[in-house]
Amino acid sequence: MHTKALLTALLAPAAVSAQLNSLAVAAGLKYFGTAVGESAVSSDSAYMAIVNNKNELGQVVAENGQKWDATEPSRGSFSYTQGDIVPKVAKANGQYLRCHTLVWYSQLPSWVSSGSWTRATLQSVIETHISNVMGHYIGQCYAWDVVNEAIADDGTWRDSVFYKTFGTDYLALAFNAAKKADANTKLLVAYYNDYNLEYNGAKTDRAVELVGIVQKAGAPIDGVGFQAHLIVGSTPSRSSLTTVLKRFTALNVEVAYTELDIRHSSLPASASALVTQGNDFANVVGSCVDTTGCVGVTVWGFTDKYSWVPNTFSGAGDALIYDKNLVKKAAWTSISSVLAAKATKPATTLITSTVTPTVTASTTAAAITSTSSTSTSTSSAAAATTSAATGAEQAHWAQCGGIGWTGATKCQSPWTCKVSNPYYSQCL
Repeated sequence: MHTKALLTALLAPAAVSAQLNSLAVAAGLKYFGTAVGESAVSSDSAYMAIVNNKNELGQVVAENGQKWDATEPSRGSFSYTQGDIVPKVAKANGQYLRCHTLVWYSQLPSWVSSGSWTRATLQSVIETHISNVMGHYIGQCYAWDVVNEAIADDGTWRDSVFYKTFGTDYLALAFNAAKKADANTKLLVAYYNDYNLEYNGAKTDRAVELVGIVQKAGAPIDGVGFQAHLIVGSTPSRSSLTTVLKRFTALNVEVAYTELDIRHSSLPASASALVTQGNDFANVVGSCVDTTGCVGVTVWGFTDKYSWVPNTFSGAGDALIYDKNLVKKAAWTSISSVLAAKATKPATTLITSTVTPTVTASTTAAAITSTSSTSTSTSSAAAATTSAATGAEQAHWAQCGGIGWTGATKCQSPWTCKVSNPYYSQCL
């Protein structure tokens, strides 16, 4: 299919209801994806109808089934009953599969976390675990989170059983074991994955050091995952996030947002808080499309119905892009807008900026309900535009309106300005 025809198919109003992954790919990313809760796969058909839509979600990751306590509950005894659930979904749908996670201080069986280890005995345990688990999924995983959360919140090394036994030597040990387990296919992208790297502080500095330690040891590290468990109103700006992503791509590793959610500190969220959440999601996704080497965005579950947040942060929640009833939220719309703007930018020289659309309180209601209906009228597109340049006319495929849009709202003949969502109208 020709590029222009493809963009028409992706961005036409009829496709607005399910297009985040298609838009992400058109914007130059590898995928837009989600974590999938294993228990919901066989029990919630409405949930799975969204998971199975590759246009919406092009990559999946198992929420819990591939962690150490699930795959090796007792030493040398491996079980993949839970771990196989999401890989089967990915295979059936033709979606990318991220695999998560091999060496992590949490969700360890007690025989590991409370064991009495020497360097030699724990090295054998790590290598055996990685060899067996990766061997079971060989050829299925686009990427593995090889080491997860090795750094404490204050930027010191986390005091795990692995660090107590090896110091930082376990980092290269784990990545080398992953390389050995994948020696035949050589398709694996080996990741370090952590949270709170987004704030570019002491923890981020230590993560930069971690990449250097692994690289200097000659071990393969291909990517750094930013979990991005963020808080509404405290999320860094798009430019700040781009800056920190580029600290890592400068080290010759790819980056991705691997567990994105942005939680409200108190519920129910106010109208202004919903506005802020939408803008925060736009800034995160925008920073990825602004960074060469940022390959994708994964939300840690797409619906508030199954979010881990309320059980972990008392009183907080509603952190995702679909609500508990599987209805798209304003955050979904803001993400689609950023991706669509990036996807269509090369089509015209009249678009001079990819600044994230800023939602205002007066447009909150429209943003929340926008995903249940669409309009194709030129007048609606103009109404959604905060200001418009006069005289200029936009080319075919170009943006011509939307919340925050300050460019021209007229299209060159014979095209008309059609609304895809409150944030994005296009000359079609």
